[in-house]
Amino acid sequence: MTADKKSGFFRKPSDWLRFLLVWGAGLITVAVLLYLIVFILIKGVPHIKLSLFAVRDPDQISLFPPLVTTILMVGLTLLIAVPFGVFTAIYLVEYAPRDSRFVRVIRMTAETLSGIPSIVYGLFGYIFFAGTLGKSILTGCFTLAIMILPLIMRTTEESLKAIPDAYREGSFGLGAGRMRTVFRVILPSATPGIFAGVVLAVGRIVGETAALIFTIGDVFKLPDGLLSSGRTLAMHVLKLSGQGHNRNEAYATAVVLLALVIGINALSSRIERRFLRR
Repeated sequence: MTADKKSGFFRKPSDWLRFLLVWGAGLITVAVLLYLIVFILIKGVPHIKLSLFAVRDPDQISLFPPLVTTILMVGLTLLIAVPFGVFTAIYLVEYAPRDSRFVRVIRMTAETLSGIPSIVYGLFGYIFFAGTLGKSILTGCFTLAIMILPLIMRTTEESLKAIPDAYREGSFGLGAGRMRTVFRVILPSATPGIFAGVVLAVGRIVGETAALIFTIGDVFKLPDGLLSSGRTLAMHVLKLSGQGHNRNEAYATAVVLLALVIGINALSSRIERRFLRR
């Protein structure tokens, strides 16, 4: 048995080298991730106290207003970007002629937009949206929606392309139309990949700072509407870390930010599992 395994998987010395490189890269990645998480927890957990969640704080240290602003921005940005990204991917994969010039142009544009620095998106949002809406939550959401749109579109497109054509042919053979096939057969099967793209988009929304400085402003207050300025948790961490006497509060805010991202990811996974069971 051992000899068979050896002959099957490690026929050459280079196979051992590739095996060690793959496992070494995986272990290093996990170790760095665990180190970052443990470092943030050790630095921040001892400094979490009830005063950090005060609704009104004249010293502008409380993380409650930035937390509310962050949750509001995540929900509204996904509400704007996800339908556009998913429906665009459906059109490109299921309706548009495959390998047409139009489809290639859209894909190339999406890949180009994915590599643009966030500060450029911030300047675009400031020029295009802030002139009408001012520096507000809505301006920030529109800007972030444009940022994450290529990510959601490409992940959804790859998920749809991974579904075998036999699914489509079987549905057509049973008399279903194209739209029914897409929404009742193809889209449910591609749900895990779509949710993966949404989770990545949430991480980018929560961690964004450069684009929001130009679009949402940097005002410490509870949002009183979509046209109100504000400050997200990532911006709050940046602000506190720049003040030498508030470093402990910055670490505590980072712990809450980490917990928020993990919580949103866990909620997305639970929704995905429940959707797949149905």
